[in-house]
Amino acid sequence: MKLSKLAFWGIALTLMFFAVGAMAGEIKGTVAAQGIRSPEGIIVYVDTIAGKTFAPPKESAVMDQKKLMFMPHILPVLKGTTVDFLNSDSVGHNVYWPSVGGDRKKAHNLGTWPQGVKKSFTFEDIGAVPLLCNVHPEMSAYIFVAPTSYFAVTDAHGEYTIKDVPPGKYTLKTWSEQGKPTEQPVEVSGAQTTANLTVHR
Repeated sequence: MKLSKLAFWGIALTLMFFAVGAMAGEIKGTVAAQGIRSPEGIIVYVDTIAGKTFAPPKESAVMDQKKLMFMPHILPVLKGTTVDFLNSDSVGHNVYWPSVGGDRKKAHNLGTWPQGVKKSFTFEDIGAVPLLCNVHPEMSAYIFVAPTSYFAVTDAHGEYTIKDVPPGKYTLKTWSEQGKPTEQPVEVSGAQTTANLTVHR
């Protein structure tokens, strides 16, 4: 049975798509913490890739407020992602951030709202966004806006895995609430690349 040219190219493109996907690997490793309480909650990400852009997800990320806490405490998102801020407490909450990536000109206050109300914001600037609440000063959290979709958060043992990274040479960076940023070059050329880092206070 002969295939039409349209069917042939359709199959060829499908195979190419899966071949490219199969080439993608992962970056895996451990982040050691020196002078920091725990290696957990450290963001590891691939820095900006020249000539490559990333479409933000269609679905919003969620930052909730429960039991007088932001949940999660650390939320990494891709540049351009919309975050839905919820209030699941029976008291009113305020959400504001004094800066983005250390730039105080990008400070913003979403206001105060009661239980069951949602407010949204789209983050277009890269860097850490410290979240605070005017009503409850003990509340704090962070959103980290990453330049690429290749990022992960370390677990309690400092371990992380960044999946679906295409072959290439990149700069791997970290951000943490207590430690100084660190970076190192990394080359992805196979199914798995190991990259261990150390974050200092």
